[in-house]
Amino acid sequence: MNNISDIETGDSAEQKIKAAAKKLFTQKGYAAVKTREIAAEAGINLALLNYYFRSKEKLFELVMLDNMATFVEGAAAIIHNEGTTLDEKIELLVEHYINVLIKNPDVPQFVLNEMRSHPEKMAAIFVEKLNIFDSCLVRQIGESIAEGTMVNIAHPVQFMVNLLSLTIFPFMAKPLLSSIGHVNDKSFVIMMQSRKKLIPIWIKSMYKKN
Repeated sequence: MNNISDIETGDSAEQKIKAAAKKLFTQKGYAAVKTREIAAEAGINLALLNYYFRSKEKLFELVMLDNMATFVEGAAAIIHNEGTTLDEKIELLVEHYINVLIKNPDVPQFVLNEMRSHPEKMAAIFVEKLNIFDSCLVRQIGESIAEGTMVNIAHPVQFMVNLLSLTIFPFMAKPLLSSIGHVNDKSFVIMMQSRKKLIPIWIKSMYKKN
C-alpha cells in the first residue's frame, strides 16, 4: 500500500490511528513515541496518519482527553450524587476505579507521567471534569466533621489522596508484584476484586470517630 487511496479511509481508519496512538502514548509517553510508530501500530502508512491528524500533539491531546475521561467521568457522577451517603460514595468510588483500571491497567502510569509533564493541562481537565471542591462528597465530609462523626482531616484532598493511593498504587506496582510476589494476571485481578471490599473498610477506619 503506497498511497492514501489504497488504504481504508473514513471513521475506521481514524479509529485505528487513535487506538494505536492511545496504546503507544499510554505505554511510553509523548516524547518517546514517533508518528511512524503510530502508523505502523495502526497498520497504515504515514501519509494517511498525517492526512487525518496534522500533528503528533493533536493526536496526543485526543488520547489524553480519552484517558482522563475514562479516569474521572464516572467518579464525577459519584462524588456529585446527592442521593448517596458518604460511606456509599467511598464504596462506589473504589469499585469504579478498580473496575476501570482492571480494563485499562496502563492508564495510571499515563496519568502520572502527564501530571509531571503537563501539570497545568492536567489540572484544567481535573477541574473541568471532576470539580471535587464543589461536590456533594466534600460537603458531606465537612458535615461529618462538624457533627463529630469524622476526624478533622483539615483538607478534603487528604481524603482523596488516601482513597486513590490505596486504589491505584497496586496497578502501578503490578510489574514489581509480579516479579517478587508470584502474582500472575489472574491472581492480581482476584486481589483487586477483594480490595473493593477491603479499601472502604480501611478508609472508614481512618476517619470515623468511635
